[in-house]
Amino acid sequence: MLEIVKSGGWLMLPIVLCSVVALAIIAERVWALQKNKICPKHLLAQIWTWIKNDELDTSKIKALQNGSPLGRILAAGLLNRNHDRSIMKEAIEETGRQVVVEMERFLNTLGTIAQVTPLLGLLGTVVGMIKVFTAITAGGVGNASHLAGGISEALITTAAGLTVAIPALICYRYFQRKVDELVISMEQESLKLVEVLLGLRERDLTDGE
Repeated sequence: MLEIVKSGGWLMLPIVLCSVVALAIIAERVWALQKNKICPKHLLAQIWTWIKNDELDTSKIKALQNGSPLGRILAAGLLNRNHDRSIMKEAIEETGRQVVVEMERFLNTLGTIAQVTPLLGLLGTVVGMIKVFTAITAGGVGNASHLAGGISEALITTAAGLTVAIPALICYRYFQRKVDELVISMEQESLKLVEVLLGLRERDLTDGE
């Protein structure tokens, strides 16, 4: 493997670096975007139980804020439960925007890697072909080793760039879709909380729906 990287020329260095960064981002986002960590089940039902039993206090809201991203959003609504609907929704939406930014952390970097690495591979192809034509100009087509070296460099960098870009792009699209789905789930839970607090949804929420 090391010999292949060396034969690809100096452009293999940024491609390898991009692959390491992409792998780290993918691993971190897989861990961070687990649904049970973002939107714990039955969280709204637990809040409803606290409200019915008159157990909702500052300490529980604080624990809710620190527990999960959904908890932060719902806590924003609870902190403004004595205000009207518009103020409550504004607080929830503001916190929601902050949570979404955190959920999308590093995704722009991953998308950039998916776009840049094929270009690095293409640049390696151009550099390799320049070496080929330089060798042809200097010694004709009789020096097969110089020609093979340039062609090999061109092909290796192209293959390496695509090898990094394809999975990076797939994961980028997957994480974007996952964030969208989680945002929809959090919006639904937030709307239910607002309706409960305003007395518009008088039904048992113990099923977590």
